[in-house]
Amino acid sequence: MCHSTDSRPPAPPIEGEAASHGQIELTAADGNRLLAYQAEPASPNGRSVVILPDVRGLHPFYRDLAVRFAEAGFRAIAIDYFGRTAGLGDRGDSFDYGKHLSRLTNDQVRVDALAATRALTGPVFTVGFCFGGAQSWRQAAEGNGLAGGIGFYGALRFLKDLPDRPGAPVLMLLGGADTVSTPEEFDAFTSRLDRAGTEHETHVYEGAPHSFFDRSASQWAQACQDAWRRILSFTERHSQPR
Repeated sequence: MCHSTDSRPPAPPIEGEAASHGQIELTAADGNRLLAYQAEPASPNGRSVVILPDVRGLHPFYRDLAVRFAEAGFRAIAIDYFGRTAGLGDRGDSFDYGKHLSRLTNDQVRVDALAATRALTGPVFTVGFCFGGAQSWRQAAEGNGLAGGIGFYGALRFLKDLPDRPGAPVLMLLGGADTVSTPEEFDAFTSRLDRAGTEHETHVYEGAPHSFFDRSASQWAQACQDAWRRILSFTERHSQPR
């Protein structure tokens, strides 16, 4: 697992407000009903994000992160992965995510993410963590109507085949001390993006562990703020007409 139920996302370097936020329900193209958490900004910047959680699904860290993105001006929806097998229940500490994760497919993540994308406006980016980080890069590499895909410490074992055509730009934010994926795996992944013609950029935070993007990890506060700045820059640059 990545972030615990006690983890909380760091605040963005923009002092904005969320106009509203709360739990919603979405319906995917295959009929799946899924939990989601939506946050609306008081001062919109014209951009939107779909937040793809780690293996635990829609637990408190990602609900709070949707609010943090709204404070930064984004319309945001964080989604849950497990509506098909676990229904619309709570994803707290007692949730046995493992037995549900083993039944989840990349195609199911895709149609669920698309349900959130279609509920948003303007250029839409995915932002994911660990399992969700890899899925965010996949969504962008496939295109899926996205402006780009951002991932923190993505677990590359969840990425197999990728299209051989250009996709939306990819931003990878990695911990230098993370062991979930190796540098060699990332080199192979970026080579695949190069062959496909998919634009990508990578930043490694030297010494940072897996899950460093956490308000309680005070020693990584500077890395967290830098990650926020890179997200803001990446989404602004790739929201412009080409």
